[in-house]
Amino acid sequence: MKRSLRTAAALSAVAALSLTVAGCAPAEEAAQEDISIAFVMGAESDPFFQAMKLGAEEEAAAQGVTLIWQGDPSNYSPETQIPIVDAVLAQQPTGLVLIPTDPKALQASVAKAVAAGVVVANVDTRVEDLTDVLTFITGDNEDGGAKAAEALAKKIGYTEGKTYEVVIGLTSATATTNVARLEGFKAAVASTYPGIQIKDVAYSESNPEKAATNVNNWLTKYPNLAGIFAIDGTNASGAAAALEAKGLVGKVGLVGYDAYPDNVAKIKSGIFTALIAQDPAAEARLAIKTLVEFIKTGKTATAKEVVIPNVALTADTSEADLAKYTYVAGN
Repeated sequence: MKRSLRTAAALSAVAALSLTVAGCAPAEEAAQEDISIAFVMGAESDPFFQAMKLGAEEEAAAQGVTLIWQGDPSNYSPETQIPIVDAVLAQQPTGLVLIPTDPKALQASVAKAVAAGVVVANVDTRVEDLTDVLTFITGDNEDGGAKAAEALAKKIGYTEGKTYEVVIGLTSATATTNVARLEGFKAAVASTYPGIQIKDVAYSESNPEKAATNVNNWLTKYPNLAGIFAIDGTNASGAAAALEAKGLVGKVGLVGYDAYPDNVAKIKSGIFTALIAQDPAAEARLAIKTLVEFIKTGKTATAKEVVIPNVALTADTSEADLAKYTYVAGN
């Protein structure tokens, strides 16, 4: 009964975007099933994903379901993620929350899960085709990129008619969050700050040491570098370390993403001009809640795509708000 119920639910998600299940078992019968939710992210050690884990654990406990939390310890790549997805699917979970490290490479993993009767949600990043995905929950990434451009322009004293060299550190060329933030940054530059020249981009694969090396290379290559947009938390950490080591704090503008505790502490000291904070715990809680609701009832009130607002943290942000948005890690 358990496998057939899951199969019916998952196939209904594909067949009817209205999210209603024809012929689904009664809610009280589904409620008696042992529900397990697998949660597969990119680099597990990333504080963003650790904060997400806390939200997932809290919601799983509240819903009375089993959480299977899996991810590569430090590598953010489809090559390491796909075998992990295969391993958790072998445990026959009822639902899967997947944070795809690549929109194309993980599409087959979603299809494999649905074929096995597993209901799938995407969080943070997404696969290209969401047909088989119950819901996609993420932050407002294009807006975050635009906020980063505004903060960086303010830091470098942007003046019409002058030019300013900036660089951008990313984790991946294809992760949908990185792509959207880059697009938002570029759009804001083109419309409002045309004097900002994006000289280069480089990728860290969620490794802060590699991010620091990228920044050191830029500082040598671009002696007039005015600013850096570190598009996610690990790039922010690496960039901050590089600027501190070179004695360039305050001389090169640095806008980062993600409110890691160590990085939030560096706002007041001027290392970061701004940090764009998300709410990873809220994303995880909503994903778990949505999957369990659908598994039990055959429908959900959650939209197909959910965008959670973010906020720019600066030296002017109140201590209360800094504490509110700082990522808190799970166990």
